[in-house]
Amino acid sequence: MKTRTLGQGLQASALGFGCMGLDFGYATRVSKDEGVTLIRQAVDRGVTLFDTAEVYGPFTNEVMVGEALRPVRDQVVIATKFGFDIDPETAENRGVSSRPEAIRGIVDRSLQRLGIETIDLLYQHRVDPNVPIEDVAGVVRDLIAEGKVKHFGLSEPGAQTLRRAHAVQPVTAVQNEYSLWWRAPETNGILAACDELGIGFVPYSPLGKGFLTGAMSNQALPQGDFRATTPRFQPDALAKNEAFVDLLRRVAGEKGAAPAQIALAWLLAQRPYIVPIPGTTKLHRLEENIAAADVALGDDELRDINDAASRIEPAGERYAPAQMAMAGREAPARQEVAE
Repeated sequence: MKTRTLGQGLQASALGFGCMGLDFGYATRVSKDEGVTLIRQAVDRGVTLFDTAEVYGPFTNEVMVGEALRPVRDQVVIATKFGFDIDPETAENRGVSSRPEAIRGIVDRSLQRLGIETIDLLYQHRVDPNVPIEDVAGVVRDLIAEGKVKHFGLSEPGAQTLRRAHAVQPVTAVQNEYSLWWRAPETNGILAACDELGIGFVPYSPLGKGFLTGAMSNQALPQGDFRATTPRFQPDALAKNEAFVDLLRRVAGEKGAAPAQIALAWLLAQRPYIVPIPGTTKLHRLEENIAAADVALGDDELRDINDAASRIEPAGERYAPAQMAMAGREAPARQEVAE
């Protein structure tokens, strides 16, 4: 597969693999053995960036990813995340937390679960409203100096928080949601900051949590699927949002491709430093996604897609209110915490 360069010279395959959905968040999950097999099949097909997090499971996803990638450790980039207060014994998630004194323990436990000596890319999963980002970046800077981490990333930060973090420890990648269905990074200053500072961008949910593939049309979400709690996936909203799928189906028919491939190719065309991380539990979907790296959209085709998409108003927020409150948040200044 073609490669791309994120910030700080980090090389990765043009498409990565988002591992969360293998055993967390969705109603359809696979066993650890099945997940290990699929991850190794992704490696065999040229994928080098694999994304996990402590909170996925919690803990089980990191174990799965670590077991899958240990035999090919020198060929891959492993990304994981901290940012929640999770009891290491009971796995109880007590909410967002990036207390500097806790980050070290979280990283040590992630290293143990993954079975590696160094985390290639360590993200703060969500901004902690009680901890200045300079303090968070300072801890990661120290972990990099100690050899436990190679690169620093942020997920769903506000633009000013990103800039402040980068001033303490250069940020390699931002991981925010971005797709034809959710284009906020184009207007909220995040992509502009990445352009200016030389930071890579790793879109999660590049296929709209599965919606943009067209496979979800007219299907109810099963119990236990977190999408069922989100406004964007309510029946009325989905009916309106089907216009995005219709657009992708039209372009896909003209290109002899799948809707998912057009959605991913569109993202790849937005910036040379963008590396989407679609997830799946099925080999044929994995192969379909990987093939998107070879789908080239010309200027006229991109203009057609953008013009058509601009006439569609997305219906519903992408998260429930509590989750939306954690996205795009700015970290406090040190004096605000002190007061």
